[in-house]
Amino acid sequence: MTQPVLALGAALLTVSGSVWYVPALADLRAGADRTESRRAAAAACVSGWGTAGIVAVLFLVAEAWWVPAGAAAAGAAVAAGLRTRAAVRRRREAQEAARHWARLRPDGHPSAAQGPRNVRTVFAVLVGAGLVTAVATAALLLTVGPGNGPSWLTAAVPVALTGLFLLIAATVTLTG
Repeated sequence: MTQPVLALGAALLTVSGSVWYVPALADLRAGADRTESRRAAAAACVSGWGTAGIVAVLFLVAEAWWVPAGAAAAGAAVAAGLRTRAAVRRRREAQEAARHWARLRPDGHPSAAQGPRNVRTVFAVLVGAGLVTAVATAALLLTVGPGNGPSWLTAAVPVALTGLFLLIAATVTLTG
């Protein structure tokens, strides 16, 4: 594939990414009205999409393939670093908010965030259990051999088990 075609693709991808980087630019312009973690996440988003735009230009002007590849790698590293920093800040902000809410609750009643289970963890465990069960069932059906039952059963049972566990996980997270 020639580099002008790659440049066109990268430019179109960058333009279509405006649904992410335009709100991120608004968060950056808001300044102190947004939390530090949100501004850092917005900076990561803008740097990532800016990298895509730079790569599009480099595809047009550079003859060697390693120039746009190097720019893409550098931009991805910067965006990943900023996003990691935003996640760390978000966690600290959440801990600080929890401490503030704890001071406002002298009776010791737990808040909704301090419930008995983390919904994401429950969902991940249930989906993981479903996938493990499906893989184990498929392996068991394959070891039995193709002549000892219908062949569609080898595919249908793991898919049904995965669907069942997804349904259970979704139900638990919606009710819990």
